[in-house]
Amino acid sequence: MSASDEYSADDNPHKGNKGLTRAWHALHNSWSGLVFCVREESAFRQELLLAAFLLPAALVVPYGAIERLLLIGSVVLVLIVELLKSSIEAAVDRISFEHHGLSKRAKDYGSAAVMLALLMCALVWITLTARLLARG
Repeated sequence: MSASDEYSADDNPHKGNKGLTRAWHALHNSWSGLVFCVREESAFRQELLLAAFLLPAALVVPYGAIERLLLIGSVVLVLIVELLKSSIEAAVDRISFEHHGLSKRAKDYGSAAVMLALLMCALVWITLTARLLARG
């Protein structure tokens, strides 16, 4: 490994915060990420709208803690995966707006991850709803 390939956190000007200062900056950056995603990503806004219906529904259905956690977790997972997909897209776009096979592949991988999270969410909700209806 050459000297230029070595990395040290001490060389990174963004790694200087420690303790509560670091936690405060991390919270601020996380909030900024959510705000950017709401402003810039229509898919995230659509998934937030879905979450606005499903999360309260998960709290009122007559389920135990495990089932409720599965319902809530499946919805939150969709939001998490969408945020990760959006971060990949932003990094790819930062490099270049030119069409490139690897850029397309990276974005398609992120899209596939969101699709799988949405499918899992749907399966969890359908399975638990069918179970509730079967109980009568």
